[in-house]
Amino acid sequence: MGHTSDAGEKILRAAHSLFGQRGYAALGLAEICRAAGVPRGSFHYFFASKEALALSVLDAHWAAQRRVWLRLLGTGAEPLPRLRALFEATGVPQRDGRPDRGTVAGCMFANLAVETGEQTEAVRQRLREIFEAQVGMVESVVSEARRRGEVSVPDPREAARSVMAQLEGQVLFAKLYDDAARLGPLWANCLALLGARCPQASGAGDLVPAVPV
Repeated sequence: MGHTSDAGEKILRAAHSLFGQRGYAALGLAEICRAAGVPRGSFHYFFASKEALALSVLDAHWAAQRRVWLRLLGTGAEPLPRLRALFEATGVPQRDGRPDRGTVAGCMFANLAVETGEQTEAVRQRLREIFEAQVGMVESVVSEARRRGEVSVPDPREAARSVMAQLEGQVLFAKLYDDAARLGPLWANCLALLGARCPQASGAGDLVPAVPV
């Protein structure tokens, strides 16, 4: 069989789904290629290694997630409602995706960070870069809220890290307990971390898109 133009994309899509369901270590290349409907011998035509495939999956997942984050955080709304919209959008796939998966999915980035932390430095470094990009996007919103006197934090960057740690931690608990309701306190905890002066700040108002998990 020749190397069809979409075979690499099929492998990428299959790996994305399988990494999300089962993680990194448990998967072999043969299983990924089988799920993609691509001969095992074709794999290295598109990817140098399983690690290289994982990096491509992370890049694709972050590209999709970043588009949603930009939509939510880059609107003309006030800063705290924009941040709340991001939190609400993060919870959507955890709640709505459970009937299909049978379990709360958690966050692919966090799941792979825990699993591959000591296995592949390249994947760990890419996850660091993604996390720093996420922190930077949240920091810009926190900085704006700080200028408006809506939050009291001495260092917006570190506050953004705390917000992201809270977000990832609550998603992790939702996965651990297989209960999306664990995301319920997320916004109140975020306001407390930021020392928000308007704790009743409303959401964005419109339906928010789901953030890819």
